[in-house]
Amino acid sequence: MRNRKLWVSILAGILAAIMLLSLLAGVLPSYVNAERSSDEIEDEIDKQKENLKEIQAQISQLESQLSENMSKMEEIVTQKNLIDQEVFLLHQQNQLITQQIATYNDLIADKQTELDEAMAHLQQLNEKNKERIRAMEEDGALSYWSVLFKANSFGDLLDRLNMIEEIAAADRRRLEELDKAAKVVEQAKAELETEKVALEQSKKELEASQLVLEEKRAASDELLLQLVATGEEYQSYLDEAEAKESEAATNLKDLEAELTEAEEREYQEYLEYLAYLESLKPTEPEYEGTVGTPNEVGGLTWVLPISYMAFTSPFGYRWHPVYGGWRFHYGVDLAAPTGTPIVATRSGVVSTTSYEAGGAGYYVSVDHRDGFVTQYMHMTHYIVSPGEYVAAGQVLGYCGSTGASTGPHLHFSIIYNGTHVNPAEYINI
Repeated sequence: MRNRKLWVSILAGILAAIMLLSLLAGVLPSYVNAERSSDEIEDEIDKQKENLKEIQAQISQLESQLSENMSKMEEIVTQKNLIDQEVFLLHQQNQLITQQIATYNDLIADKQTELDEAMAHLQQLNEKNKERIRAMEEDGALSYWSVLFKANSFGDLLDRLNMIEEIAAADRRRLEELDKAAKVVEQAKAELETEKVALEQSKKELEASQLVLEEKRAASDELLLQLVATGEEYQSYLDEAEAKESEAATNLKDLEAELTEAEEREYQEYLEYLAYLESLKPTEPEYEGTVGTPNEVGGLTWVLPISYMAFTSPFGYRWHPVYGGWRFHYGVDLAAPTGTPIVATRSGVVSTTSYEAGGAGYYVSVDHRDGFVTQYMHMTHYIVSPGEYVAAGQVLGYCGSTGASTGPHLHFSIIYNGTHVNPAEYINI
């Protein structure tokens, strides 16, 4: 029955408000415009934040990949430097061997010249020997006996014998010397030719090794170019992602500025609406509820905590009149003039008396020792102390507008077993 009465009152109020707004549509200022609401902007901000997180995650991944790629590049560069040094040393070695080969070629040429001169000298001696032999043959049979028999005396004979012996010995020495020189030259030439062949083979091996190293260096250069290109590609992706991050951050900043403007605009609209409602109030106070009015709920009697003029805000989600935005309202607001007495809605023990600057202002909490706790907020001041027993209807303090409040009123809350419940289910408002 109580709920039905409450809903009938709410529906009647809604219908009355609709009729009133339709009648005053031509004279009231419009509070709805084409600009986005703060809720829409907050939704967009949430989306932009998620987008920004995704972009930042992509940037982190790209930076990790780029760092890994750079490590590989450094390894390849180190390997390439070692190969280049090896190629350089082999190139120097090859040059030294080439110089050695040239030197050996010069030696071979010198030896060949000596050999040619010796052969020419030998040929000349042979020719002279042949001439002498031919001359002797022309004189007759050539023999030692004929030379000896031509001697005129014994002394001439001895002379002829010595001459023959000297000529023969000289020819033999000459021939031996020529033969020895020829053998030495031929042996040196053979040795130099052998060394030349070995050096030529070494040169070929070095050229082959150098070719392999050049191929390795070319492969290393190619890999390095590929890694650099990959790094540039990653860097391009990173630059693009960072540009998106910057754009998203700028958009987010713009949205936050837009949100601030929207909240300020909506708050001003709300204040204008409150001013308009205030202008509709009668000059003489007309109270809608009288303090102490009892109400039976579940075998318990609850009395109205204040003589209020208007029930200004119900339990549940609402647009916060001070901070803006849709927030849950954990009680009911009952507007009354400053100084109106506030009483305990049921008997109990005062559990809290305190002050909260950004919210409740001066407030009192009463523990009813059966799972229920009631709270009375925005007082000018309170006149009870913690631990004090209070009876139902006993004055706790006086109505004010301390804390986060736009005007004198009582914010009344009921907590049951730690959970806020709707006070309209217990007190008769």
